[in-house]
Amino acid sequence: MCRNIKPLFNFDPPATREEMRAASEQLVRKVSGFTHPSQANEEAFNEAVDKITEITAGLMHQLTTHAHPHNREEEARKAHIRAVKRFGR
Repeated sequence: MCRNIKPLFNFDPPATREEMRAASEQLVRKVSGFTHPSQANEEAFNEAVDKITEITAGLMHQLTTHAHPHNREEEARKAHIRAVKRFGR
């Protein structure tokens, strides 16, 4: 799993379209091996990102849970603590 792809489900407020697109772009980068596609591959790369963004938005709309939504600030704080432990910063 790509470390840069963050969970998007069950947050308050819900994940934005921009967050879904960023996660989709990270997935396409990981799968394709391109950080930035060449001009020859740019159209296919962007089309894949667009399609995965649409699928992600549909998935987020369909998923249900009885759990309380996660707090973005609290999750960011926990991630920072883990980073400090891991990287010493």
